[in-house]
Amino acid sequence: MATHKVTIQGPPFAFDPGSITIKAGDTVEWTNATPAPHTATADNGEFDSGRIRPGAPPFSHTFNATGEIDYHCEIHPSMTGTVIVT
Repeated sequence: MATHKVTIQGPPFAFDPGSITIKAGDTVEWTNATPAPHTATADNGEFDSGRIRPGAPPFSHTFNATGEIDYHCEIHPSMTGTVIVT
């Protein structure tokens, strides 16, 4: 089981990488590297980070089931990403 990192960067604000492929049982960790708050919110409701403020500890989520999970920032809806779990 591994931990994979996604950095929130910008401007323009974006998840980096925008798409990540992991194995079931792995964890993804989102870190905010911008001066603005953001969220990582699954479109299917599987996870919601709440506001990740600048300098705050990362938000992490462990993915136990295979599938493709799209997510977005509730504050900046143009920010989207995908976690592909194999």
